[in-house]
Amino acid sequence: MSSQGGQTVDLGGLSTQQLSQVKKQLDEELEHLTSSFTQLRAAQAKFRECLNSIATGVSPKVEGKTILVPLTSSLYVPGTLADAENVIVDVGTGYYVEKSTKDAAKFYTAKVDELQTNLKDLESIVQGKSNNLRVVEDVLRQKVLSGNAGAPAAE
Repeated sequence: MSSQGGQTVDLGGLSTQQLSQVKKQLDEELEHLTSSFTQLRAAQAKFRECLNSIATGVSPKVEGKTILVPLTSSLYVPGTLADAENVIVDVGTGYYVEKSTKDAAKFYTAKVDELQTNLKDLESIVQGKSNNLRVVEDVLRQKVLSGNAGAPAAE
């Protein structure tokens, strides 16, 4: 089994208790990584919704008319579009910047693309950890079945 640091561990030389500890650590890492993956997907969906709002809700034909302004994905408030050429963009950590609709769309598209790259990277890490976990589980199962529960294997 190889870890991210490039180290290789001989699983056959570990006791059942040590293998159980490695399995527990891999389970925890996988749970954390899977949670991070879900959060990145949610952020990507939020940015796509922002792109959709700009594309469908900001145009000269609705300027001055009452529209529903999305505060969250499920909360909308009535408002009036004062400027169809500029929007306020949440750039993170509570900061908002006025941008043209074209620049705002570019900003959100870049965010979606960046998150897609991060998701691909994270997916490959999750797959590697899952493979490592399967190998550890197989070795642990073999040790328990062979009765070498407490002694490391001799080479």
